[in-house]
Amino acid sequence: MIITTGDKAGEKIISRAEALASRTGSLYVPRRHTSLPKMAGMHGNADIIVVLDGGARLIRAGEDTMAFHPSMGFVRAKRIIRGENDPMIDSAHMSEGNSVLDCTAGLGTDALVFAVKGGLNAKITAVESSPSLAALLSEGLAYYTSGVEEINAAMRRVNVLNQHHLDVLRSLPDGSMDIVYFDPMFREPLMDSSAIRPLRWFANSDPLTEESIREAVRVARKTVVLKEKQGSGEFARLGFSEQERAHSKISYGVITVDRT
Repeated sequence: MIITTGDKAGEKIISRAEALASRTGSLYVPRRHTSLPKMAGMHGNADIIVVLDGGARLIRAGEDTMAFHPSMGFVRAKRIIRGENDPMIDSAHMSEGNSVLDCTAGLGTDALVFAVKGGLNAKITAVESSPSLAALLSEGLAYYTSGVEEINAAMRRVNVLNQHHLDVLRSLPDGSMDIVYFDPMFREPLMDSSAIRPLRWFANSDPLTEESIREAVRVARKTVVLKEKQGSGEFARLGFSEQERAHSKISYGVITVDRT
């Protein structure tokens, strides 16, 4: 993976790019007016993270550019701020101050919603196994500006880990997180949008394992939650009770943890 900047980046952006490269064990390449396709070609068509003033974007040769954006997470976060309900939050039985382990973070849409609901004292950890996505996510959450200060602050509170979720779960003590959440990549997309399509090229498409769920139940204090297509066989296969929702193509499955 290559870390670079825009053509006219100032010292602050260059310092951020160098820090991201150091943090991720990647190669920092000064831009020097080099085109991104040429830069990729010079380095074996490696993924490129372009550090920008308001976040970052991710480029892979022959595929669409993916920029960090909270997307529907921003809309949902504003609803929570207004006191409205969110199906994911309701399914997780989340309260202010709860800790959440988002095992399949992607672009952090759900992690942001958890962070807004959880407030200042919540601990939100977003786990992403793809190094490129994790780098894009960490830089985006740290520097993207939404125009709503409460949402900006929530993004800054999310801790991003570039690991496989099973390794993270195995490392955690029993009952150390209130909620463990999974939103795996659907086998068949519900929509072929310009926002979702690039994510499928980078995200881990492996199905969840029964061991991951056992570890999640061990780690969780309150609930383990799975987002899937409505009626998916994954709910039954992995032991979740599906929370059916009218007029929706997706459902949340819940395992309630009893530690009494």
